[in-house]
Amino acid sequence: MVTSMKSATKLFTKKEISSIEAAISEVEKKTSAEVVPVVASASGRYDRAEDLFAFFLSLLALGCIWGWFQGIASSAQAWSGTPAFRLNLLMVLTILIVTFFIGIALASRFPLLRLPLIAKHEMREEVSRRARETFQRLRIRGTKKATGILIYVSLYEHMVHVVGDDTINAKLSQGDWNALCDTIIRGFKSGKPEEGMRNGILRCGELLAQHFPIQPGDRNELFDTLHLID
Repeated sequence: MVTSMKSATKLFTKKEISSIEAAISEVEKKTSAEVVPVVASASGRYDRAEDLFAFFLSLLALGCIWGWFQGIASSAQAWSGTPAFRLNLLMVLTILIVTFFIGIALASRFPLLRLPLIAKHEMREEVSRRARETFQRLRIRGTKKATGILIYVSLYEHMVHVVGDDTINAKLSQGDWNALCDTIIRGFKSGKPEEGMRNGILRCGELLAQHFPIQPGDRNELFDTLHLID
């Protein structure tokens, strides 16, 4: 059954949000880095996929109606011996236009309908772009030692993207980020998003503490908050 996608703001209970934010606080007691987790409902609009769904739906509708009319025409002609009513160009255009807009409305209301028409590389690009935008918007880059890190989860695309500031990127590799993303994804796939987020944050803390241990005078520059974006 096709349903609308899960909203980020409705994914966690208040207790689960508190648990995730407690994990952030726990991590930042051991590292000078700033960890900011974000869960977004989706990262892109994917209008092209929406148009493609509407286009294919309109062709399918036209084919079904055309076949139905052909059957009626054959039966009527066999019974009466006179030519039956057939589709004309105006009717064909009307069917295509009406069903196209119905398809647009359906794909907009039920985003999962357009998911099979979106290329993986397009989703990766959209998630990466939105993650970088969020990194800037939340001012994660502005920490004193350039040790901010964003853990960005996009529900619609089923993807996790990590954005680290310059100092962090100089110490940690893409392999570290991939392992972190896999930890979070496992939790979501098993139906335990809160557990996935907690484990991912704690794993991130272990990596950061190795290279950026807490120092005397370090202060918390960013709120220990789970950001939810619809």
